[in-house]
Amino acid sequence: QVQLVESGGGLVQAGGSLRLSCVASGSILSINAMGWYRQPPGKQRELVATITSGGSTIYSDSVKGRFTISRDNAKNTVYLQMNSLKPEDTAVYYCNGHMIRTFAGARDYWGKGTLVTVSS
Repeated sequence: QVQLVESGGGLVQAGGSLRLSCVASGSILSINAMGWYRQPPGKQRELVATITSGGSTIYSDSVKGRFTISRDNAKNTVYLQMNSLKPEDTAVYYCNGHMIRTFAGARDYWGKGTLVTVSS
C-alpha cells in the first residue's frame, strides 16, 4: 500500500510564500516522477510542476519564475516552494507520484490534497 501525504498548505497574503511537502510511503521500489497539481474552486485540476528522478522539471506557464519544485529521492519526498503568491494561486494542491513501482506493479498515486488560500 502506497500513501502520499501533503503538508504545508494554509492562508497567506498576496506576495507571500509557502512551501509544500509530500512524502510517499509504503513498499516503494522506485518512483519515476513526482509532481504537483492544483484544482482552483470551480475549475478542473491542472498541472503545476513535475520533476523526474533525474531532476528534470516541467512547470506550467502560470507559475514559472515563482514556484520551484525539488525532490529528495532518498526520502521519497517532493517539495514545492511557492513565492510571490497571487490570489489566483488559491486552490487545493495535490501531490502525484507517477509510475510508483511496488512488488504489485507500477501505477500512479495521488495525495488527498492540501488547501492553499492567497488573500488579496
